[in-house]
Amino acid sequence: MKNFIKNIGLFTLVVLLLSAYNTLDIETKDIDVKNSKVVWKGYKVTGSHEGTIAIQSGSLEFTDQVLTGGKVIIDMTSIDCTDLTDENKGKLEGHLKSDDFFGVEKYNTASLVFTEVKPKGKNAYSVIGDLTIKSTTQPVTFEISVYGNKATTNLKIDRTQYDVKYGSASFFDGLKDKAIYDEFDLVADLEF
Repeated sequence: MKNFIKNIGLFTLVVLLLSAYNTLDIETKDIDVKNSKVVWKGYKVTGSHEGTIAIQSGSLEFTDQVLTGGKVIIDMTSIDCTDLTDENKGKLEGHLKSDDFFGVEKYNTASLVFTEVKPKGKNAYSVIGDLTIKSTTQPVTFEISVYGNKATTNLKIDRTQYDVKYGSASFFDGLKDKAIYDEFDLVADLEF
């Protein structure tokens, strides 16, 4: 009889714990790809170039309205240069899409998958994620801010970690003023 009462008590405790666990409000919110924007900026010794790149799909995950995960797929074929015009614009876009840089014919998407999210303050989070470019995955750390149905983040990416070495003084000697810096910036303004 004692064991029977203990078992009922243990069963009741497990049921209560499971029901408490199941009351979490978990929600996946799709990124609005038409109203979200990703801006890139690359740097060279003699200046910089910038443009946009489109989000193909993505979502952010929330548990009780706290960011807990996310995933973004980037359409690499959409690389657009916004600081040049005429044939120079087309030449740079074509070069960035070529095998010298991102090889978009073979690697037409890139992805970022959140692997760890920690609240850092009101509406701010520290994120570790797996960034995949040209089938190479490397961890990245960044901060993201979430306000209502919008999120913003800045990432600094070392392109050479993804086998994008063209014009890198880290790999080629004598480039002088033709050198392109290894790091580029991504600024994302997301709506969901």
